[in-house]
Amino acid sequence: MDRKWWTLIAVCVGTFMLLLDVTIVNVALPEIQTSLKASFSDLQWVVDAYALSLAALLLTTGSLADLFGRRRVFMIGLVIFSLSSLLSGLATSPLWLNLARGAQGIGGAAMFSTSLALLGSSFQGRERGTAFGVWGAITGLAVSIGPVVGGALTTGLSWRWIFLVNVPIGVIALIVCAARVEESRQPGSHRLDPIGVVTFSGSLGALVYALIQGNDKGWGSTEIVGCLVGSAVLMIAFVIAELRQKDRAMFDLGLFRKPTFTGGAITAFALSAGLFSLLLYLTLYLQDVLGYSALQTGLRFLVLSGGILLTSTLAGRLTSSVPIRLLIAPGLAMVGLGLILMRGLDAGSGWTHLIPGFIVSGAGAGLINPPLASTAIGVVTPDRAGMASGINSTFRQVGIATGIAGFGSLFTHTVRTHIVSLLAGAPHVSSRASHELAVGVAQGGGARAGLAALPAQARPVAVHAVRAGFVAGLNELFLVGAILAFVSAALTLVLIRSRDFEASAALSGASSTKTVPEAQTETPAAA
Repeated sequence: MDRKWWTLIAVCVGTFMLLLDVTIVNVALPEIQTSLKASFSDLQWVVDAYALSLAALLLTTGSLADLFGRRRVFMIGLVIFSLSSLLSGLATSPLWLNLARGAQGIGGAAMFSTSLALLGSSFQGRERGTAFGVWGAITGLAVSIGPVVGGALTTGLSWRWIFLVNVPIGVIALIVCAARVEESRQPGSHRLDPIGVVTFSGSLGALVYALIQGNDKGWGSTEIVGCLVGSAVLMIAFVIAELRQKDRAMFDLGLFRKPTFTGGAITAFALSAGLFSLLLYLTLYLQDVLGYSALQTGLRFLVLSGGILLTSTLAGRLTSSVPIRLLIAPGLAMVGLGLILMRGLDAGSGWTHLIPGFIVSGAGAGLINPPLASTAIGVVTPDRAGMASGINSTFRQVGIATGIAGFGSLFTHTVRTHIVSLLAGAPHVSSRASHELAVGVAQGGGARAGLAALPAQARPVAVHAVRAGFVAGLNELFLVGAILAFVSAALTLVLIRSRDFEASAALSGASSTKTVPEAQTETPAAA
Protein backbone atom coordinates (compact mmCIF):
# COMPACT_ATOMS: atom_id res chain seq x y z
CA MET A 1 0.00 0.00 0.00
CA ASP A 2 1.25 3.49 -0.86
CA ARG A 3 2.62 5.50 2.09
CA LYS A 4 0.00 8.21 1.64
CA TRP A 5 -2.82 5.79 2.40
CA TRP A 6 -1.02 4.67 5.55
CA THR A 7 -0.85 8.37 6.47
CA LEU A 8 -4.61 8.63 5.99
CA ILE A 9 -5.17 5.58 8.20
CA ALA A 10 -2.92 6.86 10.98
CA VAL A 11 -4.40 10.36 10.91
CA CYS A 12 -7.99 9.10 10.87
CA VAL A 13 -7.36 6.67 13.74
CA GLY A 14 -5.79 9.42 15.85
CA THR A 15 -8.51 11.95 14.99
CA PHE A 16 -11.29 9.46 15.70
CA MET A 17 -9.78 8.56 19.05
CA LEU A 18 -9.32 12.12 20.28
CA LEU A 19 -12.71 13.39 19.07
CA LEU A 20 -14.47 10.35 20.49
CA ASP A 21 -13.22 11.39 23.91
CA VAL A 22 -15.11 14.69 23.58
CA THR A 23 -18.48 12.91 23.86
CA ILE A 24 -17.80 9.33 24.98
CA VAL A 25 -17.35 10.27 28.62
CA ASN A 26 -20.78 11.88 29.10
CA VAL A 27 -22.75 8.65 29.39
CA ALA A 28 -20.27 7.23 31.91
CA LEU A 29 -20.38 10.12 34.40
CA PRO A 30 -22.89 8.49 36.83
CA GLU A 31 -20.69 5.37 37.06
CA ILE A 32 -17.60 7.52 37.57
CA GLN A 33 -19.34 9.46 40.32
CA THR A 34 -20.25 6.27 42.19
CA SER A 35 -16.89 4.59 41.71
CA LEU A 36 -14.70 7.56 42.68
CA LYS A 37 -17.16 9.21 45.10
CA ALA A 38 -16.95 12.36 43.00
CA SER A 39 -18.90 15.57 43.54
CA PHE A 40 -20.89 17.29 40.80
CA SER A 41 -18.03 19.80 40.36
CA ASP A 42 -15.59 16.91 39.94
CA LEU A 43 -17.77 15.47 37.20
CA GLN A 44 -17.85 18.80 35.38
CA TRP A 45 -14.07 18.85 35.29
CA VAL A 46 -13.94 15.34 33.83
CA VAL A 47 -15.36 16.95 30.70
CA ASP A 48 -14.00 20.48 31.08
CA ALA A 49 -10.34 19.59 31.69
CA TYR A 50 -10.14 17.83 28.33
CA ALA A 51 -12.02 20.48 26.39
CA LEU A 52 -10.07 23.35 27.93
CA SER A 53 -6.58 22.00 27.26
CA LEU A 54 -7.58 20.87 23.76
CA ALA A 55 -8.92 24.28 22.78
CA ALA A 56 -6.13 26.28 24.44
CA LEU A 57 -3.23 24.44 22.81
CA LEU A 58 -4.38 23.72 19.27
CA LEU A 59 -2.76 26.80 17.74
CA THR A 60 0.43 26.35 19.75
CA THR A 61 0.95 22.77 18.63
CA GLY A 62 0.19 23.74 15.04
CA SER A 63 3.01 26.26 15.19
CA LEU A 64 5.35 23.70 16.78
CA ALA A 65 4.52 21.27 13.97
CA ASP A 66 5.61 23.78 11.34
CA LEU A 67 8.88 24.27 13.18
CA PHE A 68 9.83 20.74 14.29
CA GLY A 69 7.93 18.49 11.88
CA ARG A 70 4.29 17.48 11.62
CA ARG A 71 4.79 13.73 11.91
CA ARG A 72 7.01 14.21 14.96
CA VAL A 73 4.45 16.39 16.76
CA PHE A 74 1.63 14.02 15.79
CA MET A 75 3.56 11.05 17.24
CA ILE A 76 4.35 12.95 20.43
CA GLY A 77 0.66 13.68 20.73
CA LEU A 78 -0.14 9.99 20.28
CA VAL A 79 2.25 9.05 23.08
CA ILE A 80 0.84 11.67 25.47
CA PHE A 81 -2.75 10.77 24.61
CA SER A 82 -2.22 7.03 25.04
CA LEU A 83 -0.35 7.35 28.35
CA SER A 84 -2.89 9.79 29.77
CA SER A 85 -5.71 7.45 28.66
CA LEU A 86 -4.04 4.68 30.65
CA LEU A 87 -3.78 6.96 33.67
CA SER A 88 -7.45 7.96 33.28
CA GLY A 89 -8.51 4.33 33.26
CA LEU A 90 -6.47 3.59 36.39
CA ALA A 91 -7.66 6.67 38.32
CA THR A 92 -8.53 6.17 41.98
CA SER A 93 -9.62 9.73 42.77
CA PRO A 94 -11.40 12.59 40.98
CA LEU A 95 -8.26 14.76 41.05
CA TRP A 96 -6.20 11.99 39.42
CA LEU A 97 -8.79 11.54 36.70
CA ASN A 98 -9.14 15.25 35.98
CA LEU A 99 -5.37 15.78 35.73
CA ALA A 100 -5.14 12.83 33.35
CA ARG A 101 -7.98 14.25 31.27
CA GLY A 102 -6.12 17.54 30.99
CA ALA A 103 -3.08 15.66 29.71
CA GLN A 104 -5.33 13.90 27.20
CA GLY A 105 -6.31 17.29 25.85
CA ILE A 106 -2.65 18.24 25.38
CA GLY A 107 -2.01 15.09 23.37
CA GLY A 108 -5.23 15.59 21.44
CA ALA A 109 -4.24 19.13 20.53
CA ALA A 110 -0.93 17.94 19.08
CA MET A 111 -2.71 15.30 17.00
CA PHE A 112 -5.66 17.38 15.83
CA SER A 113 -3.67 20.45 14.84
CA THR A 114 -1.37 18.43 12.57
CA SER A 115 -3.95 16.13 10.98
CA LEU A 116 -4.93 18.30 8.01
CA ALA A 117 -1.34 19.34 7.34
CA LEU A 118 -0.21 15.70 7.16
CA LEU A 119 -2.99 14.89 4.71
CA GLY A 120 -2.33 18.02 2.67
CA SER A 121 1.34 17.15 2.25
CA SER A 122 0.62 13.51 1.30
CA PHE A 123 -2.27 13.91 -1.16
CA GLN A 124 -2.67 16.01 -4.29
CA GLY A 125 -5.50 16.81 -6.70
CA ARG A 126 -8.62 14.64 -6.63
CA GLU A 127 -7.05 12.20 -4.17
CA ARG A 128 -6.72 15.06 -1.69
CA GLY A 129 -10.45 15.66 -1.93
CA THR A 130 -11.08 11.97 -1.28
CA ALA A 131 -8.73 11.98 1.71
CA PHE A 132 -10.42 15.06 3.18
CA GLY A 133 -13.79 13.42 2.56
CA VAL A 134 -12.76 10.35 4.58
CA TRP A 135 -11.30 12.56 7.32
CA GLY A 136 -14.49 14.66 7.42
CA ALA A 137 -16.63 11.54 7.70
CA ILE A 138 -14.47 10.22 10.55
CA THR A 139 -14.70 13.58 12.30
CA GLY A 140 -18.49 13.61 12.18
CA LEU A 141 -18.75 9.94 13.05
CA ALA A 142 -16.54 10.27 16.13
CA VAL A 143 -18.59 13.15 17.54
CA SER A 144 -21.89 11.42 16.75
CA ILE A 145 -21.27 7.88 17.98
CA GLY A 146 -19.40 8.79 21.15
CA PRO A 147 -22.50 8.12 23.29
CA VAL A 148 -23.01 4.73 21.58
CA VAL A 149 -19.47 3.57 22.24
CA GLY A 150 -19.47 5.01 25.76
CA GLY A 151 -22.78 3.37 26.58
CA ALA A 152 -21.70 -0.01 25.24
CA LEU A 153 -18.35 -0.01 27.07
CA THR A 154 -19.81 1.28 30.32
CA THR A 155 -22.70 -1.17 30.29
CA GLY A 156 -20.77 -4.20 29.05
CA LEU A 157 -17.45 -3.72 30.87
CA SER A 158 -16.71 -0.68 33.04
CA TRP A 159 -16.40 3.09 32.72
CA ARG A 160 -12.63 2.61 32.86
CA TRP A 161 -12.69 0.99 29.43
CA ILE A 162 -13.80 4.19 27.73
CA PHE A 163 -10.22 5.30 28.42
CA LEU A 164 -8.30 2.01 28.40
CA VAL A 165 -9.50 1.14 24.90
CA ASN A 166 -7.41 4.04 23.58
CA VAL A 167 -4.14 2.43 24.66
CA PRO A 168 -3.88 -0.45 22.15
CA ILE A 169 -5.34 1.74 19.40
CA GLY A 170 -2.80 4.45 20.13
CA VAL A 171 0.07 1.95 20.08
CA ILE A 172 -1.01 0.63 16.67
CA ALA A 173 -1.30 4.17 15.27
CA LEU A 174 2.14 5.01 16.67
CA ILE A 175 3.70 1.98 14.96
CA VAL A 176 2.09 2.91 11.64
CA CYS A 177 3.35 6.48 11.93
CA ALA A 178 6.90 5.40 12.76
CA ALA A 179 7.06 2.86 9.93
CA ARG A 180 4.98 4.30 7.09
CA VAL A 181 4.28 8.03 7.49
CA GLU A 182 6.73 10.51 5.98
CA GLU A 183 7.84 13.69 7.73
CA SER A 184 6.55 16.91 6.16
CA ARG A 185 8.63 19.52 7.96
CA GLN A 186 9.34 22.52 5.74
CA PRO A 187 12.92 23.85 5.57
CA GLY A 188 13.08 27.51 6.54
CA SER A 189 9.95 27.33 8.67
CA HIS A 190 9.47 30.28 11.00
CA ARG A 191 10.87 30.15 14.52
CA LEU A 192 8.80 29.50 17.59
CA ASP A 193 6.90 32.51 18.89
CA PRO A 194 7.08 32.21 22.72
CA ILE A 195 5.25 35.48 23.35
CA GLY A 196 2.46 34.43 21.02
CA VAL A 197 2.28 30.97 22.60
CA VAL A 198 1.92 32.34 26.12
CA THR A 199 -0.48 35.20 25.38
CA PHE A 200 -2.76 33.32 22.97
CA SER A 201 -2.96 30.11 25.02
CA GLY A 202 -3.46 32.11 28.21
CA SER A 203 -6.17 34.27 26.66
CA LEU A 204 -8.04 31.35 25.17
CA GLY A 205 -7.69 29.28 28.32
CA ALA A 206 -9.09 32.07 30.49
CA LEU A 207 -11.95 32.71 28.05
CA VAL A 208 -12.95 29.06 27.74
CA TYR A 209 -12.78 28.61 31.52
CA ALA A 210 -15.03 31.63 32.02
CA LEU A 211 -17.52 30.46 29.42
CA ILE A 212 -17.70 26.95 30.85
CA GLN A 213 -17.86 27.94 34.52
CA GLY A 214 -19.86 31.18 34.17
CA ASN A 215 -23.26 29.64 34.83
CA ASP A 216 -22.16 27.84 38.00
CA LYS A 217 -20.00 30.57 39.54
CA GLY A 218 -22.08 33.54 38.36
CA TRP A 219 -21.26 35.84 35.48
CA GLY A 220 -20.75 38.74 37.89
CA SER A 221 -18.44 36.86 40.25
CA THR A 222 -14.93 38.15 40.80
CA GLU A 223 -13.41 34.96 39.41
CA ILE A 224 -15.35 34.99 36.12
CA VAL A 225 -15.01 38.74 35.58
CA GLY A 226 -11.31 38.46 36.31
CA CYS A 227 -10.95 35.66 33.74
CA LEU A 228 -12.79 37.66 31.09
CA VAL A 229 -10.74 40.79 31.74
CA GLY A 230 -7.54 38.77 31.81
CA SER A 231 -8.49 37.08 28.55
CA ALA A 232 -9.08 40.44 26.87
CA VAL A 233 -5.78 41.86 28.15
CA LEU A 234 -3.82 38.82 27.00
CA MET A 235 -5.53 38.88 23.59
CA ILE A 236 -4.59 42.55 23.11
CA ALA A 237 -1.03 41.68 24.08
CA PHE A 238 -1.09 38.80 21.61
CA VAL A 239 -2.27 41.00 18.74
CA ILE A 240 0.38 43.63 19.50
CA ALA A 241 3.09 40.98 19.71
CA GLU A 242 2.08 39.35 16.42
CA LEU A 243 2.01 42.70 14.60
CA ARG A 244 5.46 43.62 15.93
CA GLN A 245 7.17 40.34 15.03
CA LYS A 246 5.75 39.41 11.65
CA ASP A 247 8.84 37.41 10.72
CA ARG A 248 8.15 34.72 13.31
CA ALA A 249 4.53 35.24 14.35
CA MET A 250 2.72 31.93 14.86
CA PHE A 251 -0.56 33.59 13.81
CA ASP A 252 -0.30 35.69 10.69
CA LEU A 253 -3.00 38.30 11.36
CA GLY A 254 -2.68 39.37 7.75
CA LEU A 255 -4.61 36.22 6.82
CA PHE A 256 -7.78 37.95 7.97
CA ARG A 257 -7.34 40.26 4.98
CA LYS A 258 -8.25 37.21 2.90
CA PRO A 259 -12.03 36.93 3.02
CA THR A 260 -11.79 33.17 2.43
CA PHE A 261 -9.74 32.69 5.58
CA THR A 262 -12.33 34.65 7.56
CA GLY A 263 -15.14 32.68 5.95
CA GLY A 264 -13.48 29.39 6.90
CA ALA A 265 -13.10 30.53 10.51
CA ILE A 266 -16.78 31.57 10.63
CA THR A 267 -17.81 28.20 9.22
CA ALA A 268 -15.74 26.22 11.73
CA PHE A 269 -17.17 28.23 14.61
CA ALA A 270 -20.78 28.16 13.41
CA LEU A 271 -20.87 24.42 12.71
CA SER A 272 -19.53 23.56 16.15
CA ALA A 273 -21.54 26.17 18.06
CA GLY A 274 -24.77 25.78 16.10
CA LEU A 275 -24.96 21.98 15.83
CA PHE A 276 -22.39 19.90 17.68
CA SER A 277 -22.68 21.78 20.98
CA LEU A 278 -26.37 20.84 20.98
CA LEU A 279 -25.54 17.14 21.27
CA LEU A 280 -25.11 17.61 25.03
CA TYR A 281 -28.68 18.87 25.44
CA LEU A 282 -30.10 16.30 23.05
CA THR A 283 -28.42 13.58 25.08
CA LEU A 284 -29.98 14.92 28.27
CA TYR A 285 -33.39 15.04 26.56
CA LEU A 286 -33.21 11.46 25.34
CA GLN A 287 -31.95 10.09 28.65
CA ASP A 288 -33.46 12.24 31.38
CA VAL A 289 -36.78 13.14 29.76
CA LEU A 290 -37.58 10.24 27.45
CA GLY A 291 -35.90 7.68 29.70
CA TYR A 292 -33.62 5.93 27.22
CA SER A 293 -30.48 4.18 28.41
CA ALA A 294 -27.03 5.41 27.43
CA LEU A 295 -26.74 2.79 24.69
CA GLN A 296 -30.27 3.42 23.39
CA THR A 297 -29.54 7.14 23.25
CA GLY A 298 -26.34 6.61 21.33
CA LEU A 299 -28.04 4.38 18.80
CA ARG A 300 -30.54 7.12 18.00
CA PHE A 301 -27.71 9.50 17.21
CA LEU A 302 -26.74 7.16 14.38
CA VAL A 303 -29.49 8.84 12.34
CA LEU A 304 -27.50 12.08 12.55
CA SER A 305 -24.14 10.46 11.84
CA GLY A 306 -25.71 8.57 8.93
CA GLY A 307 -26.51 11.88 7.26
CA ILE A 308 -22.93 13.03 7.82
CA LEU A 309 -21.47 9.87 6.33
CA LEU A 310 -23.81 9.98 3.36
CA THR A 311 -22.61 13.35 2.11
CA SER A 312 -19.01 13.61 3.40
CA THR A 313 -17.46 11.32 0.80
CA LEU A 314 -19.48 12.96 -1.97
CA ALA A 315 -18.40 16.42 -0.82
CA GLY A 316 -14.77 15.31 -0.71
CA ARG A 317 -14.91 14.30 -4.36
CA LEU A 318 -16.76 17.46 -5.37
CA THR A 319 -14.10 19.76 -3.88
CA SER A 320 -11.95 19.21 -6.98
CA SER A 321 -14.64 20.47 -9.37
CA VAL A 322 -17.17 22.58 -7.43
CA PRO A 323 -16.30 25.96 -5.83
CA ILE A 324 -15.97 25.50 -2.11
CA ARG A 325 -18.47 28.23 -1.24
CA LEU A 326 -21.16 26.31 -3.17
CA LEU A 327 -20.65 23.38 -0.80
CA ILE A 328 -20.12 25.19 2.51
CA ALA A 329 -22.93 27.76 2.24
CA PRO A 330 -25.64 25.21 1.25
CA GLY A 331 -24.30 22.88 3.97
CA LEU A 332 -24.75 25.55 6.63
CA ALA A 333 -28.20 26.33 5.28
CA MET A 334 -29.10 22.64 5.57
CA VAL A 335 -27.88 22.61 9.16
CA GLY A 336 -30.13 25.57 9.89
CA LEU A 337 -33.09 23.89 8.17
CA GLY A 338 -32.48 20.71 10.11
CA LEU A 339 -32.55 22.61 13.40
CA ILE A 340 -35.82 24.27 12.38
CA LEU A 341 -37.25 20.82 11.65
CA MET A 342 -36.26 19.71 15.17
CA ARG A 343 -38.28 22.54 16.71
CA GLY A 344 -41.88 22.05 17.73
CA LEU A 345 -41.25 19.55 20.50
CA ASP A 346 -43.92 19.38 23.18
CA ALA A 347 -44.44 17.41 26.36
CA GLY A 348 -45.94 14.49 24.44
CA SER A 349 -43.31 14.29 21.69
CA GLY A 350 -41.20 11.20 21.11
CA TRP A 351 -37.70 10.96 19.67
CA THR A 352 -39.08 10.30 16.17
CA HIS A 353 -39.95 14.01 15.94
CA LEU A 354 -36.19 14.64 15.67
CA ILE A 355 -35.53 12.24 12.78
CA PRO A 356 -36.12 14.65 9.83
CA GLY A 357 -33.94 17.30 11.47
CA PHE A 358 -31.22 14.76 12.25
CA ILE A 359 -31.09 13.65 8.63
CA VAL A 360 -31.06 17.14 7.08
CA SER A 361 -28.61 18.71 9.52
CA GLY A 362 -26.34 15.67 9.35
CA ALA A 363 -26.28 15.83 5.56
CA GLY A 364 -25.45 19.53 5.78
CA ALA A 365 -22.57 18.93 8.18
CA GLY A 366 -21.25 16.26 5.84
CA LEU A 367 -21.19 18.75 2.97
CA ILE A 368 -19.17 21.19 5.08
CA ASN A 369 -16.38 19.14 6.65
CA PRO A 370 -14.28 18.13 3.58
CA PRO A 371 -14.28 21.54 1.81
CA LEU A 372 -13.70 23.29 5.14
CA ALA A 373 -10.63 21.14 5.61
CA SER A 374 -9.45 22.23 2.17
CA THR A 375 -10.02 25.88 3.03
CA ALA A 376 -8.02 25.62 6.24
CA ILE A 377 -4.70 24.98 4.48
CA GLY A 378 -5.47 26.16 0.95
CA VAL A 379 -5.10 29.87 1.69
CA VAL A 380 -1.58 29.62 3.10
CA THR A 381 1.83 28.63 1.77
CA PRO A 382 2.96 25.06 2.55
CA ASP A 383 5.26 26.11 5.39
CA ARG A 384 2.25 27.56 7.26
CA ALA A 385 -0.09 24.59 6.79
CA GLY A 386 0.35 23.42 10.39
CA MET A 387 -0.49 26.89 11.68
CA ALA A 388 -3.57 27.15 9.47
CA SER A 389 -4.73 23.68 10.49
CA GLY A 390 -4.37 24.63 14.15
CA ILE A 391 -6.31 27.87 13.65
CA ASN A 392 -9.20 26.09 11.97
CA SER A 393 -9.34 23.43 14.67
CA THR A 394 -9.18 26.11 17.36
CA PHE A 395 -12.23 27.85 15.94
CA ARG A 396 -14.05 24.51 16.03
CA GLN A 397 -13.26 23.95 19.69
CA VAL A 398 -14.01 27.55 20.64
CA GLY A 399 -17.35 27.12 18.88
CA ILE A 400 -18.18 24.07 20.98
CA ALA A 401 -17.12 25.76 24.23
CA THR A 402 -18.95 28.98 23.40
CA GLY A 403 -22.02 27.13 22.20
CA ILE A 404 -22.29 24.99 25.31
CA ALA A 405 -21.79 27.98 27.59
CA GLY A 406 -24.09 30.36 25.72
CA PHE A 407 -26.78 27.77 25.16
CA GLY A 408 -26.43 26.72 28.79
CA SER A 409 -27.44 30.16 30.01
CA LEU A 410 -30.45 30.31 27.70
CA PHE A 411 -31.46 26.72 28.39
CA THR A 412 -31.21 27.05 32.16
CA HIS A 413 -33.26 30.26 32.24
CA THR A 414 -35.98 28.89 29.94
CA VAL A 415 -36.32 25.54 31.73
CA ARG A 416 -36.41 27.05 35.20
CA THR A 417 -38.96 29.65 34.22
CA HIS A 418 -41.30 27.17 32.54
CA ILE A 419 -41.18 24.52 35.27
CA VAL A 420 -41.71 26.98 38.12
CA SER A 421 -44.54 28.65 36.19
CA LEU A 422 -46.29 25.35 35.39
CA LEU A 423 -46.02 24.12 38.99
CA ALA A 424 -47.15 27.40 40.57
CA GLY A 425 -50.21 26.62 42.66
CA ALA A 426 -50.07 22.88 41.91
CA PRO A 427 -51.38 20.80 44.85
CA HIS A 428 -48.80 18.96 46.99
CA VAL A 429 -45.90 20.88 45.38
CA SER A 430 -44.26 23.58 47.46
CA SER A 431 -42.50 26.51 45.86
CA ARG A 432 -39.20 25.22 47.26
CA ALA A 433 -39.76 21.77 45.77
CA SER A 434 -40.67 23.21 42.38
CA HIS A 435 -37.58 25.43 42.43
CA GLU A 436 -35.26 22.53 43.35
CA LEU A 437 -36.82 20.38 40.63
CA ALA A 438 -36.41 23.18 38.07
CA VAL A 439 -32.77 23.72 39.01
CA GLY A 440 -32.02 20.00 38.87
CA VAL A 441 -33.59 19.59 35.43
CA ALA A 442 -31.89 22.71 34.07
CA GLN A 443 -28.49 21.44 35.17
CA GLY A 444 -29.10 18.05 33.63
CA GLY A 445 -29.62 14.80 35.47
CA GLY A 446 -31.74 16.14 38.32
CA ALA A 447 -35.19 15.11 37.12
CA ARG A 448 -35.37 11.63 38.66
CA ALA A 449 -34.13 12.71 42.10
CA GLY A 450 -36.39 15.75 42.15
CA LEU A 451 -39.48 13.78 41.13
CA ALA A 452 -38.74 11.03 43.67
CA ALA A 453 -38.75 13.62 46.45
CA LEU A 454 -42.32 14.69 45.64
CA PRO A 455 -45.48 13.03 47.00
CA ALA A 456 -46.86 10.34 44.69
CA GLN A 457 -50.03 12.31 43.91
CA ALA A 458 -47.95 15.30 42.75
CA ARG A 459 -45.71 13.41 40.35
CA PRO A 460 -47.96 13.29 37.24
CA VAL A 461 -48.25 17.08 37.02
CA ALA A 462 -44.56 17.45 37.87
CA VAL A 463 -43.57 15.00 35.12
CA HIS A 464 -45.61 17.03 32.64
CA ALA A 465 -43.96 20.26 33.83
CA VAL A 466 -40.47 18.74 33.51
CA ARG A 467 -41.08 17.54 29.99
CA ALA A 468 -42.75 20.80 28.93
CA GLY A 469 -39.99 22.94 30.45
CA PHE A 470 -37.20 20.84 28.98
CA VAL A 471 -38.59 20.87 25.44
CA ALA A 472 -39.26 24.61 25.70
CA GLY A 473 -35.57 25.08 26.42
CA LEU A 474 -34.60 22.80 23.54
CA ASN A 475 -36.87 24.65 21.12
CA GLU A 476 -35.16 27.91 22.03
CA LEU A 477 -31.73 26.38 21.41
CA PHE A 478 -32.81 25.01 18.04
CA LEU A 479 -33.99 28.47 16.97
CA VAL A 480 -30.78 30.24 18.02
CA GLY A 481 -28.65 27.54 16.41
CA ALA A 482 -30.63 27.82 13.17
CA ILE A 483 -30.23 31.61 13.07
CA LEU A 484 -26.47 31.23 13.57
CA ALA A 485 -26.28 28.67 10.75
CA PHE A 486 -28.34 30.76 8.31
CA VAL A 487 -26.37 33.95 8.99
CA SER A 488 -23.09 32.09 8.60
CA ALA A 489 -24.30 30.54 5.33
CA ALA A 490 -24.95 34.00 3.89
CA LEU A 491 -21.57 35.31 5.07
CA THR A 492 -19.57 32.39 3.69
CA LEU A 493 -21.32 32.63 0.33
CA VAL A 494 -19.90 36.14 0.01
CA LEU A 495 -16.55 35.74 1.77
CA ILE A 496 -15.14 32.50 0.34
CA ARG A 497 -13.50 33.20 -3.03
CA SER A 498 -11.53 31.00 -5.41
CA ARG A 499 -8.83 33.61 -6.01
CA ASP A 500 -7.76 33.62 -2.35
CA PHE A 501 -6.23 30.15 -2.60
CA GLU A 502 -2.47 29.89 -2.94
CA ALA A 503 -1.23 29.25 -6.46
CA SER A 504 0.75 26.23 -5.30
CA ALA A 505 -2.38 24.75 -3.77
CA ALA A 506 -4.40 25.37 -6.87
CA LEU A 507 -1.77 23.80 -9.07
CA SER A 508 -1.78 20.66 -6.98
CA GLY A 509 -5.25 19.88 -8.25
CA ALA A 510 -4.66 20.91 -11.83
CA SER A 511 -3.26 19.19 -14.84
CA SER A 512 0.37 19.89 -15.56
CA THR A 513 -0.64 21.34 -18.91
CA LYS A 514 -2.72 24.14 -17.41
CA THR A 515 -1.46 27.62 -16.79
CA VAL A 516 -1.43 29.12 -13.33
CA PRO A 517 -4.45 31.40 -13.91
CA GLU A 518 -6.48 28.48 -15.27
CA ALA A 519 -5.59 26.31 -12.30
CA GLN A 520 -6.52 29.04 -9.87
CA THR A 521 -9.86 29.54 -11.54
CA GLU A 522 -10.89 25.95 -12.03
CA THR A 523 -9.46 23.95 -9.16
CA PRO A 524 -8.94 26.03 -6.04
CA ALA A 525 -11.11 23.70 -4.02
CA ALA A 526 -8.63 20.91 -4.41
CA ALA A 527 -6.33 22.65 -1.96
